[in-house]
Parts: sequence; structure tokens; C-alpha cells
Amino acid sequence: MEVDPTNMIEAFQAGLRQAGELAVTYSFSILGAVLLLIAGFIVARWVEKWSYRAFGQIRGFDETLKRFLSKVLRYGVLILVLVTVLAQFGVQTASIIAALGAAGLAIGLALQGTLQNIAAGIMLLVLKPFRVGEFITAGNVTGTIVEIGLFATEVQMLDGVYVLAPNSELWNTPVTNYTRNPRRRNDLTIGIGYGDDIDLAKKLLLDLAKNDDRVLGDPPPEAFVVALGDNSVNITARYWTMTTDWWQTRLDLTQAGKLAFDANGISIPFPQRDIHYYPIESKKAPSAKAPSKSAAKRK
Repeated sequence: MEVDPTNMIEAFQAGLRQAGELAVTYSFSILGAVLLLIAGFIVARWVEKWSYRAFGQIRGFDETLKRFLSKVLRYGVLILVLVTVLAQFGVQTASIIAALGAAGLAIGLALQGTLQNIAAGIMLLVLKPFRVGEFITAGNVTGTIVEIGLFATEVQMLDGVYVLAPNSELWNTPVTNYTRNPRRRNDLTIGIGYGDDIDLAKKLLLDLAKNDDRVLGDPPPEAFVVALGDNSVNITARYWTMTTDWWQTRLDLTQAGKLAFDANGISIPFPQRDIHYYPIESKKAPSAKAPSKSAAKRK
């Protein structure tokens, strides 16, 4: 079979023209994709910085949360740019979005516990039930907050032990914050003997509270009998201090109350129990019966 050189030349020229058209078409697409990627990275970076500054304008907005949300916005812009670039080459973006959704669902199921900690961390950073440096009790954790992260919170216990508590556990547990409010009340209770002077004991505790500069005058301190215990009459001095002075004031007034009671002859009784013994006379043993007459006759 003979090959016509003319047809071969025409086919070759047609192939060159088609290749040139494809090169021109895809070169513009590639150039547009490169420019779009460059612009996307610039815009994403700008969005991150702008959102970080915008969140910083909100009073009390946590630093960790600012960085996290600004990063989320940046990567959201980059994903949008990537989908747009793929659309330039004729890729069906709907299928890409569906694949991303399925991948996100699978990752969410696999990292369910981790995502719960992240969600709880965001809520802790937004609502702020505690801040760094505050002393709290949450479940089995009692200590000072060292750092609040997106996954877990670092706590230093009273004895210096380091605890890393998952955010989901802290979020799902009632939190008692001892240092959030600027003022705190304290009830100092000391028991005295039933034979001691109640009015004198109340006066001594009240004077100690009033003469301490750390005790606030509003509301004024007060002293009263709170209970009649098994071994003592319990006297309570109620007063308010600044939160920073609460613990040391309690320690000092407890010691001062003991010394004041000793100096004025007021006893602080030890736990005791009175035992009353009532002797019961033992029953007399029954006497031996006299022998019957018939027995005597037999003898």
C-alpha cells in the first residue's frame, strides 16, 4: 500500500496546528492558575493578619483563640483558591467539594474525642470560666491555671504537681473559681466550753476582725453563735476581705483567736464523751431445798 506524501504532510501540519492551539490554551490556563495561586496566597495572608488585628480589638479576646480563628480563615481562603484553580482546568468542582466533605466527615469520626476537646477549648476561651493564674476546682482537679490550650488545660496543684486536663472534661464539669471575684467572705468558727462566757468570746473575735486592716468595713464583720455542738458552743466570726488577702487573713485570725481565748480564760474543749456507769446487783443464788419428810424417814 502506497502512502501519499501529500496526505502525510497535511496530517502533520494539522497536528502541529492543534498542538499549538492546545499549547496556547493551556499556557493561558497555567499562567492564570499561577497568578491566581500567587494572589490567593497574598489574600490569605492579608486575611489572617486583618482578622488577627480585628479580633484584637475585642476586649478580653483570648490570644490563643485569636491565632486559631485567624489561621482557620487563612486556610479557608487557600482551599477556595485551590478549588478555583482546578476549575480553570475543567475539573468538576462539585465532585471535589463532595470529596472534601466526605474526607472531613471521616476525619471527624476518627478524631471525635479530639474535636470535642477543640470545641470545648473554644468555648472555654470565649466564655472564660477561668483565666491563667486563677485558682479553681473542677471535678477532681484543684489548682492554679497555667495555660489554656485548644486541646487541654495545664493546671498546677497545691503541692506543685503538674496536671494536664482535657478541655472536654473541664467544660462538662461545674467549675468553682475562687479568685474570679475581687472580694470573698470567710466564716471563722471556734468552739468554746459550755461554761465559758459567750458574750466575751463574741467580743474578742469581733475585735480581732475589726482591728485587722485586711478586713473590709462594708459589710461590717459580725460574730454570733452558729451551733451548739456535742462538746462546745461554736462561735463564728463572719467578715469580708479582698480575694488576694483571704487565705492569709484566715490563718492569722485563727491563730489570734486561739491566743485571745487563752489570755482571757476561755477554753477550747477537746472532743469528749461522758460515760455513766450504773452497777446492777447480781441476783442471789437460790438456796438448797430442805429434804422432804419421806426422804428423812428413808434415811
